[in-house]
Amino acid sequence: MTITSAIVLFAVLWWMTFFIVLPLRFTSQRDAGAVVPGTPASAPADFQVKRKAKITTAVAAGLWLVVA
Repeated sequence: MTITSAIVLFAVLWWMTFFIVLPLRFTSQRDAGAVVPGTPASAPADFQVKRKAKITTAVAAGLWLVVA
């Protein structure tokens, strides 16, 4: 496997994992009972992108090691 294909494989695995991790433990503003004016009630109440990106990186790295 060349370095380019390894990077592409990791990027694909990372994005696929990210879209799987995003809805986990999702709480909408409606569920939390505090809808901010000007936002839809389905907007996230506590959106933790940095935490989910770290989880995604760890899982994608593990998957990459198995696949590569």
